[in-house]
Amino acid sequence: MIEQEKKDIPLLIAISVTAESPSLSDNTADIDRLCQAVKKKLPQPLGNRKITIPFQAIGSVAAGFRKAGFSGQALLSVLEERLELIDFVAEPGGGVFAVALDLGTTHLEATLIDLEKKEIIGHANGVNQQVEYGTDILTRIHLATSQSGDQDGSALLQGAVVDSINALIHDLTVQAAIKKSAIMGICVSGNTTMVHLLLALTPYHLCREPYIPLINGPDPFHASHLGLDIHPLSMVWILPSIGSYFGGDLISGILASGLDKMEKTCMLIDVGTNAEVVLGNRDWLVACAGAAGPALEGGVARMGMRAGPGAIERVSLNREAWLLEVQTIGDEPAVGICGSGLIDLVAELYLAEIVDMRGKLCRDLQKGTAGRRDFVRSRLRTGQDSLEFVVVPVEEAGGGEDVVLAQTDLDAMMRSKAAMYAILTTLIGQVGVEFSELDKIFVAGAFGKHIDPAKAITLGMLPDLDMSVYQPVGNSSLHGAELMVLSESLRQRSLQISHKITYIELNVNQEFMICFSGSRFIPHTDPALFPSVPSFR
Repeated sequence: MIEQEKKDIPLLIAISVTAESPSLSDNTADIDRLCQAVKKKLPQPLGNRKITIPFQAIGSVAAGFRKAGFSGQALLSVLEERLELIDFVAEPGGGVFAVALDLGTTHLEATLIDLEKKEIIGHANGVNQQVEYGTDILTRIHLATSQSGDQDGSALLQGAVVDSINALIHDLTVQAAIKKSAIMGICVSGNTTMVHLLLALTPYHLCREPYIPLINGPDPFHASHLGLDIHPLSMVWILPSIGSYFGGDLISGILASGLDKMEKTCMLIDVGTNAEVVLGNRDWLVACAGAAGPALEGGVARMGMRAGPGAIERVSLNREAWLLEVQTIGDEPAVGICGSGLIDLVAELYLAEIVDMRGKLCRDLQKGTAGRRDFVRSRLRTGQDSLEFVVVPVEEAGGGEDVVLAQTDLDAMMRSKAAMYAILTTLIGQVGVEFSELDKIFVAGAFGKHIDPAKAITLGMLPDLDMSVYQPVGNSSLHGAELMVLSESLRQRSLQISHKITYIELNVNQEFMICFSGSRFIPHTDPALFPSVPSFR
């Protein structure tokens, strides 16, 4: 069961009613009769709200109410100032359901929630089909703002993501053995660009100074407007954004971690296409975002890939026996390396002095024991353009080629790790807080789930703090959406958070550029910032 306030109100409620039949002495219209009966049965927090019925539903609701003998179950969407009666069923008990959706740039993840039992009863994930038109955000923005002949780029991208969502909905309904029309609400958590593309709103200004979205907080609207394959009058709730680079997925993460209710100062880090960071407590919140994710998501490294079967997710190097061990997701033969594996690998190679403080591969055959020299000879070779390190040889790999770390991959990794630490340093510098003062650092998403903080500290990607400070919180974007499905107070709180946050624009921040330059070494140009990490000069 999802934890929530006991008396909280979900996206949709079902009210069982029995009304007196019409008579010559009671000529109340059917819809008025239904609304009066519902009003009497509403829970206390909703008793003063007006009940409305969408035009499309008037005929079917009235007919269903009369056919059922004026007894059955009314289904109402819960809005801030009113209740919208969208359906009426004669026999209660079929269940009322909603979907929570993490609208990712490359992948989507969704859960099906039983609103009456307050339980997750289904889970699905899949590729965002927009990747067919561009794996990166900027390519999609360009397509969405262009038109060639009869081909509208915005419509193409909207159609692709709606098809992707509908595919997940199909999977969820099959798992739960329910009709699609039984899904009566959906809460969507995504970054600002993805929300614009979902709604077919032009993202033209998102990537142009001063980086202003068309809208931050869309009002709830009916699913039929998007062509979602659920009850057509279901309400679609979209978490509000703060700006072009701070979307509803971060608001969702704040809700999921409880950052806005913390007494002590904490930090939330979410690494995806961008690295998005929030710092604060119950009294104040400051946030920023920057490009630190692509190399960690497999978008830059040649052998890089997202976390999936066959991706190397763990690497360890025994520096006594000089044995390299890798662990892949699903224990499948290695076909590539994901972000956590890349962090592990580079950290291990640095500690073995095979990668130097500049992030360069070093073929030093004079240093160390005979075992180390043999290891370097067998693993380090000259590739097409530069040195490369063989992580898994072809005979042990699953993709028909060696899995290697090339210098170009390492360079991309160094930029990402430098950007990450620079983002964190810039943010705490804006408010005069020290890393040592942070009570918790919540690390969200696949980055938080898979990375070893100790290895990230070795690289100078995360601050050198005790391991207990770092708290993985999983897919906080999805979890926050799940909480909002079941909680009106959290839906209201999401709006409050969006108005509470101070956002810092890094694109024009000189301090960030200074911090970035100083962070492009392992662990840093100032090794005193990382006392637990050996320094090799």
